[in-house]
Amino acid sequence: MFVRCFLLYSAFIVSLPWASLWGQVTVIVDSVPSYTPPGAAVFIAGTFNNWNPGSSAHQLSLLPDSTRRITMPAGSGTISFKFTRGSWASVEGNAAGTFRPNRTYTYGNGDTLRLKILSWEDLHSGGGGGGGGGTANAQVQLLTDTFWMPTLNRYRRIWLYLPVNYATSAPQRYPVIYMHDGQNLFNAVTSFAGEWEVDECLTRLHGLGDQGAIVVGIENGGSQRINEYSPWVHPQYGGGQGDAYLQFIVQTLKPYIDVRYRTDSTRNGTWIWGSSMGGLISQYGAVKYQEVFSRVGVFSPSLWFDARIMQQPLQEGYRMPVRFYLMAGAMESSSMVPQLNQLKDQLLLAGFPASQVQTVVRSDGQHAEWFWRREFQDAYQWLRGSTPSSADGQSAPTTSPRLMVYPQPCGRACIIRIVFSSEKSGFTGDAADINFVPSSYQILDFSGRVVSKGSLESSETILDSDLPSGIYQVQVVLDGKVLFSNFIKSATRDF
Repeated sequence: MFVRCFLLYSAFIVSLPWASLWGQVTVIVDSVPSYTPPGAAVFIAGTFNNWNPGSSAHQLSLLPDSTRRITMPAGSGTISFKFTRGSWASVEGNAAGTFRPNRTYTYGNGDTLRLKILSWEDLHSGGGGGGGGGTANAQVQLLTDTFWMPTLNRYRRIWLYLPVNYATSAPQRYPVIYMHDGQNLFNAVTSFAGEWEVDECLTRLHGLGDQGAIVVGIENGGSQRINEYSPWVHPQYGGGQGDAYLQFIVQTLKPYIDVRYRTDSTRNGTWIWGSSMGGLISQYGAVKYQEVFSRVGVFSPSLWFDARIMQQPLQEGYRMPVRFYLMAGAMESSSMVPQLNQLKDQLLLAGFPASQVQTVVRSDGQHAEWFWRREFQDAYQWLRGSTPSSADGQSAPTTSPRLMVYPQPCGRACIIRIVFSSEKSGFTGDAADINFVPSSYQILDFSGRVVSKGSLESSETILDSDLPSGIYQVQVVLDGKVLFSNFIKSATRDF
């Protein structure tokens, strides 16, 4: 009888929900790469926090013995995770400095987990550090990992593109384009959702006779990005450090670049450019600092973030001529195009000449790097004054099949699109379907595991899946070639 009661009691205990939980586990990072920026924060991101790379609740504490550690709550089963420095652009890598699969831990296998971070993908010499690396061309260099931002009391990584003939063209001086989200400009290794290919574009234009420009790429601050890219505080998303960020560019970074490189340091040779929240701060900065910036690229600006961006042109008033290139896609949010047109109206009302304000809306445009990459050349040439862009949405045909997934990030449904060499950027014709051959696709998760498969019956397919939030890659085999594109599944709003 005693044995029977004991067995029944044991079964009851095991069936309780909390009975399957194991105790807390302490994750200790014994070492990080020697080139890790001083004071860099290290975070853990995984299945337990929806793969948030910069969650303040999941930052590891730096101890006097130089180890970093965090105690995870009690849990059960197996978790997957990686370490970052606050964003997926600065995720850990393997010993070679490239992609490493997810780490895993199964609760119940001890209460302490000791690990080493072997590399950072964005800083390793083979993956974007030193002389560019990755997909960056030879004109790109990492200026520094630790550029001090005195107005913000933090460090930042800065990238630099020098024109093809810079070393042999003295005493020629070049305009300087200050661009935000620097990890997305030159290198697919450091970018989160694709690069702009600014280096390839400017190098190609040099071969066609363009005089060239210096590009200074300022990496975003990960968890600080929204704070730095808006001068106003949003009640839900943050902000409020935009003025301090612009002061850093104008008062610290620009003088540094002007002293060390052959720049056209006048306002005529000083540009500012960005997309999304970077477009917002570029627009604000160009109006506020008309004495500094003469040209501004405003791609898919987050004008919804604060209505005061519309009031600013009238408040500041027209003082000096500035060339504004305002560009967005018709397939972005429903408010994007109306707000872009409203911004143009406000600039004209403030006295900026209509000939200096170019508004371009592309019918197929998405809130994504592939779109901004495609539009960079037209915008650059118009801002420079060499070839004003038409607003008809047409550009040169692509040169080879490309795979696109949009919007980025996407919710339940994503669109897989194959673009062929005969198809114009407007995507209005049937050329893609003429060239298309039915094929199959597969989707891999961040660890390289195939999580879904399907077939493509046309050049554009809607992918409707219940995959959890995270980073994935879709692969398509076409004519013996593997096309691939990374995409993000998320329920959060894209900034």
